[in-house]
Amino acid sequence: MEPLEELPIPLLQWYQENARVLPWRSDPTPYHVWVSEIMLQQTRVAAVLEYYRRFMQALPRVEDLAAAEEDRLMKLWQGLGYYNRARNLQKAARLIVSQCGGRFPETYEGLLALPGVGEYTAGAVASIAFGVPVPAVDGNVLRVVARLTGDGGDVRKPQTRARMRAALLAVLPRSMPGSFNQALMELGALVCLPNGAPACGRCPAQRFCAACLQGRTGELPVKPPRAERRVEARRVFLIFYRGRVALRRRADRGLLAGLWEYPNETGSAPCPVEARELGPGPEGKHIFTHVEWRMSSVIAQAAGPELPEGWVWAGGRELRERYAVPNAFQSFTAAVEMRLAE
Repeated sequence: MEPLEELPIPLLQWYQENARVLPWRSDPTPYHVWVSEIMLQQTRVAAVLEYYRRFMQALPRVEDLAAAEEDRLMKLWQGLGYYNRARNLQKAARLIVSQCGGRFPETYEGLLALPGVGEYTAGAVASIAFGVPVPAVDGNVLRVVARLTGDGGDVRKPQTRARMRAALLAVLPRSMPGSFNQALMELGALVCLPNGAPACGRCPAQRFCAACLQGRTGELPVKPPRAERRVEARRVFLIFYRGRVALRRRADRGLLAGLWEYPNETGSAPCPVEARELGPGPEGKHIFTHVEWRMSSVIAQAAGPELPEGWVWAGGRELRERYAVPNAFQSFTAAVEMRLAE
């Protein structure tokens, strides 16, 4: 018997005994599953829990998400990063409301047609919320399958992912696809850990896992090294005027599109408004997928209230409740709050 064919029964037994209690699992409506899966992309479960709670409290229905003002949506998402996820959530919500009467598509193909929904998310929502027997293959699942079967293919290549997806489809229990998919994800998150450090002694598949039996857990899955990130020096201007700090909205396209930021420029550019520099502020660093920002900052007092188009003055309450400033600028939060409190 092939390793994947042996997997379903021991895996589902393990999941029943070890699954974490999570709010979207307790009430797996299509809306709850969809929002949670989008939030969990590139983000750990522990970090998502509080965001999910606040999001559902503020926007409990797909109609609420569709009608939300963008600044409110971005504020709810602030800190989760990858902000296009939130924009695509709203695009999809508006499509569901306008074209589907507020009801989610109940097929894998229908879900896949929604903005921001890829093969994994469509599979997760279809199987968990609607019981459709389709796999949900994310990074955790690819790692589990690669080790279990000894597959040395590059998991970033579409043909490898397609091969693994087809293999899972062949063994997927038709009566409980959602539980099987969640169990695979959970195994990858809790036991079959990345970077060559799986807890094989706690794995329900230990006795038939190819990588464990062959001592290859450190080799699998196969992923080529990513290209080195470009390093970019930036100068951030913390500009104050009468108990408020200057913010500007970024362009609608590109990195951090449409979000609010402390004005900044590459290199050692001068302050973009008439202001008196008061001295250096904190330094910061933020790593994106392809670029690393290394930031210095300048604290300045504006000569007057005039600001360029697309800029605003924000007080402490507005920063907390209205304007979404991304985590890239978190290094400057304490300095800004201290100045605003003076």
